[in-house]
Amino acid sequence: MIERLTGFADDIVAIAYRGSVTRNDYETVLIPAVEAALARHDKVRFYCEVADDFMGFEFGAMWDDWKLGLAHIMRWGAVAVVSDVGWIRAATQAFSPFIPSGVKVFPLKERAQAKAWLGA
Repeated sequence: MIERLTGFADDIVAIAYRGSVTRNDYETVLIPAVEAALARHDKVRFYCEVADDFMGFEFGAMWDDWKLGLAHIMRWGAVAVVSDVGWIRAATQAFSPFIPSGVKVFPLKERAQAKAWLGA
């Protein structure tokens, strides 16, 4: 599931991935949140926390993630990914050169530093 997180600036979409993430999660939670933020701001920053209980993505969710990212590539501000999951950290670092505004990966114990870096 995708959970919206609170306590962030209006131009930051903050979410947590928990358990299994489905295409429905993207369609009902993440995509509407990003589209609403982009309607209010020229650029949107992104905070993504991958919780300890994260089990993975459905293929459809991965596809929606890719489409969402590319559709708004020039409108992303900084992106903070907070995770202890090895493949998430590696994939984020591999794709970070394609995000013009910058991506940084933090371990879960550094949530506060991730929020500070993002300017939350």
